Amino acid sequence: MANVGFPQGVLEMGEVQAVARKLGIEVASLEIRRAEDIAPAFEALNAQADALYVVGDALVSANRTRIMTFSLSARLPTTFNTRVFVQAGGLMSYGPNFSDQFRRTAELVDKILRGTKPGDIPVEQPTKIELVINLTVAKALGLAIPETFLVRADEVIE
Repeated sequence: MANVGFPQGVLEMGEVQAVARKLGIEVASLEIRRAEDIAPAFEALNAQADALYVVGDALVSANRTRIMTFSLSARLPTTFNTRVFVQAGGLMSYGPNFSDQFRRTAELVDKILRGTKPGDIPVEQPTKIELVINLTVAKALGLAIPETFLVRADEVIE
């Protein structure tokens, strides 16, 4: 599921589809543009999906409770790219640690305030990627998460 009015969401969804094709996984895109599109998007799944990946943005964040409710009602394991959605009731997330990125941003601002030209600062990719799993949601969905997967998690919510 992605907000097609959000360019980064469209880009991320394209990447998801490309990787899924390589793995032989069929992906059905659920395109939303506003809150009113969320319920019809879930109805369009028509119980045909095994799992859901949601691209996070402002629209999704503002409607995360609605998305979680639909996901749990459909008994659909849902994955996100940030931990905040798992804390709100998603099954799991794998993505950058935004707290780490904010700290790094503060360091860069400090450099600029001390005279470094912004153009002289190299572009950086996130370096801390985290896996967060919500065991309460897994149990509610009747999923057994293997111990080998749990030990790799940066955080397990119970």
